[in-house]
Amino acid sequence: MKGFDAESAAARIPPFWLILGAALLVSIGAVWALSGLALLTVAYAGGLATLLALVFTLARVRNEAGEAELAPPDWSVTVAAIERPDVAVAITDRANRLVCASSLFAEQLGVGKAPPNLSVDQPSLEALTRVAREAWRDGTASVGSVASADGARSWHVEAQRAGRGDDYLVWRFASLVADDATGSLASQLTGVLGAMLSRAGVESVLIAPDGTVNAASPGFAERATGDPKATLAGREFVTLLRSDEKDRIYFAREGKRGTPHALVHVPLNDPDDPAGASADAAPSLMLLMEQGIAMGAAEEPGASNATPQLEALVGALPLGLAMTDRDGRFLFANPSFLRAIEREEQGLPQYPSDLVVKEDKSALADAVRRYAKGPANSGDMAVRLRTAPEEPVSLGLSGVRGLGDAAVLLSLADSTEETRLKRQVAQATKMQAVGQLAGGVAHDFNNVLTAIIGYCDLMLLRHTPGDSDYDDIQQILANSNRAASLTRQLLAFSRQQTLRPEVLQLPDVVSEVHQLLKRLVGEKIEFSVRHDRDLGPVRADPRQLEQVIINLAVNARDAIQSHGVANGRLTMATRRVSARDVRGMGSDILPLADYTALIVQDTGGGIPEDVLPKIFEPFFTTKEQGKGTGLGLSTVYGIVKQSGGFIFADNVAGPGGKATGARFTIYLPVHHGEVPQAAREEDAPPASEWSGGARLLLVEDEDMVRTVAERALTRAGHTVTSCADGEMGFAAIANGGAFDLVVSDVVMPGMDGPAMARAIRKVAPDIPILFMSGYAEEQLRKDIDIHNMHFLPKPFSVQQISQKVAEVLGAKTR
Repeated sequence: MKGFDAESAAARIPPFWLILGAALLVSIGAVWALSGLALLTVAYAGGLATLLALVFTLARVRNEAGEAELAPPDWSVTVAAIERPDVAVAITDRANRLVCASSLFAEQLGVGKAPPNLSVDQPSLEALTRVAREAWRDGTASVGSVASADGARSWHVEAQRAGRGDDYLVWRFASLVADDATGSLASQLTGVLGAMLSRAGVESVLIAPDGTVNAASPGFAERATGDPKATLAGREFVTLLRSDEKDRIYFAREGKRGTPHALVHVPLNDPDDPAGASADAAPSLMLLMEQGIAMGAAEEPGASNATPQLEALVGALPLGLAMTDRDGRFLFANPSFLRAIEREEQGLPQYPSDLVVKEDKSALADAVRRYAKGPANSGDMAVRLRTAPEEPVSLGLSGVRGLGDAAVLLSLADSTEETRLKRQVAQATKMQAVGQLAGGVAHDFNNVLTAIIGYCDLMLLRHTPGDSDYDDIQQILANSNRAASLTRQLLAFSRQQTLRPEVLQLPDVVSEVHQLLKRLVGEKIEFSVRHDRDLGPVRADPRQLEQVIINLAVNARDAIQSHGVANGRLTMATRRVSARDVRGMGSDILPLADYTALIVQDTGGGIPEDVLPKIFEPFFTTKEQGKGTGLGLSTVYGIVKQSGGFIFADNVAGPGGKATGARFTIYLPVHHGEVPQAAREEDAPPASEWSGGARLLLVEDEDMVRTVAERALTRAGHTVTSCADGEMGFAAIANGGAFDLVVSDVVMPGMDGPAMARAIRKVAPDIPILFMSGYAEEQLRKDIDIHNMHFLPKPFSVQQISQKVAEVLGAKTR
């Protein structure tokens, strides 16, 4: 390199000295002119000369020192100093211009570009830029690995600030592939050797001295990033891993759900360097081994009993867990898993796919194989078990490592109780839907029966016994009344019938029908009744409760007779059930409260399991065709539910677990209010009869019902104005019509009965209203709540509607 030549300071005398010399000569001349003494003039001139010589000498010395400081360095000497056979050195100034470089730098990196703008790959270029910035700021910086653009070479790079004014950076490039051993190892790790190690559960990676990745096996890349082809060169090795509180090492991407690893550090320094001086500047081989795969791992203290302890712990868990090996064969399953798959007695099959239906076999087998041989991961899939093909379940799968032969963990919740609750909820929903349908059918059917019964009554008024048509009309009327009883049962099931609830004691109701029940069950069946003490009162319709008891007793008798039991028994008992008892039962359906229970139990062989969920449905019967309507238990269910109670049916298990009979348990909530005194006959107000015809407004959308009601009321002496809908009925009063009573249907198109009644009350607030409906009076009053409202259930006869109108009009006059 070329340096700079220094010139003599004397050769560059400035004009200042010339001016100073001239001034001195002038001063000497002045002394001579003024004194005229030659000796004085010579002495003055000699003193000035001596002083001038001293000043000039001092200035010369100072200028030489300053020139020495300002002179540039001799770069030829610097180049000779930086020549090293193992490290390439370059010096750059603040403008990133190459000032000088060693011959090794020129050979490996060339002199066409200065650091950091060298011919390297993009990550390395960014690293060099960062090193330059940090070195200018902090004085020194380094990067562990910088690779050439073609990847053939890599260096460990350091940069240091230098110079009198810190105006230069000294770059040192230490080759990382001084020998071919490290480069060969890197290519092997990214090739066949790395793949073989990964298959054995060992992941390998080559790390530069600064902790960045040089090369990694495909298995390591997949575990770290999810992509086996990912390039990890230049990534910080420690950022790819995590450790827990027990210093177990996991891949950062997998977290604690992954497999813990043991880390083995293999320094790749010179083996001939006994002091290890080159270890800090040499790369390292990192091996991550899955815990538990090493030979002799079970010989560690306490490790030999790990598997039995693990199986004991898993066996106590409520969650169903099972493990398979890498080939997908079952190794172990806890009792909860066996209960969930309903194989407590048969045990596990050979493969998990044997548990599911044919359509799910291949999907489950593929999933188990994938989780067994892939990276540790977890997921779930929906399958249908062979024991319950109609109800899909969620099967969890998780790849595990470090547990010996175990490779896949299967989890399946024991959903027996949940399934039972789902079935109960589904059954309750189904019963509610069927009840709504039954109520709607009964309401419409009641209109038809009202017309049939009404016309029969009108025809009987014109015929006397002995007429040719009298018996036929009576037969039609009898069949119509039978059909009306069926509709009442439907309304009872749908909880829409009219009840007359009273506060009563349940044993009193049982006593009322005791003699009738003895005759019904017969002498061959032993009938017994037991009552608890201190039973709480209940609020229910006694007539309807009697029907409940009779229906249950008749069903029990039929079950005993059909089962062929020689000495059957029917037991009826009442029990006191406190809130504490309910809490102990752990029922999800029965609310926490005090109840009085009625239990009806027989020895008729029980109810088949497939029939048990359907016994309360209307029209469902197990009797022969023509021997049952299927409305007995549905009526019982509706009456109990409408009374605020609950009914449960189950089987009574005998010796060996076989059902010996059925048991129906009815829970009626205890009434905690005031118990009203029974009304005496003499306390009842005297009935008043309506004398004279009244002006009636009849509103009914069904033509046949409206015609029958109009003719019946007209024959009773009333003046009837008929309307086909609510709008016409309201208009009749709003236009000035004067009426003593409004007789109206409830459900009508357009303006229904309650809406019409509210509108009428704004015009005529005192007029009584008589509603005709097939729905329950209680529900009607709850929804409408109108003053001076009366109710007539459908179907009704001509006599019933006449009597009810007379009763309402009579109450108006009192």
